[in-house]
Amino acid sequence: MNHYLLLMVAIISEVFASSMLKASAGFKKLLPSLGVVVGYVAAFYALSKTLQTLPIGVAYAIWAGLGTALTAIVGILFYKEKMNATKFAGIILIIGGVIVLNLSGAH
Repeated sequence: MNHYLLLMVAIISEVFASSMLKASAGFKKLLPSLGVVVGYVAAFYALSKTLQTLPIGVAYAIWAGLGTALTAIVGILFYKEKMNATKFAGIILIIGGVIVLNLSGAH
């Protein structure tokens, strides 16, 4: 499997798990709590497989950066969190940092 595709699986699984963490209401709701566990297990498994082919610095930067940006977007879209110029700028800076790391030729 393409290592970037596997990394995307890791990112999406982590964003799903983080979203379910909020929905679990402190692990008081069963289904969202199970979503947390399944999502994080899938995320770390996919990330560990990705690290067999990608450098850890690049893979982790992409995973953490895009995961953070996407989780913020999920919060805005699904949990009605406020979007403002500062939050927007932060998301853009995170994504920009990931792009710069990839362009650095660290593969």
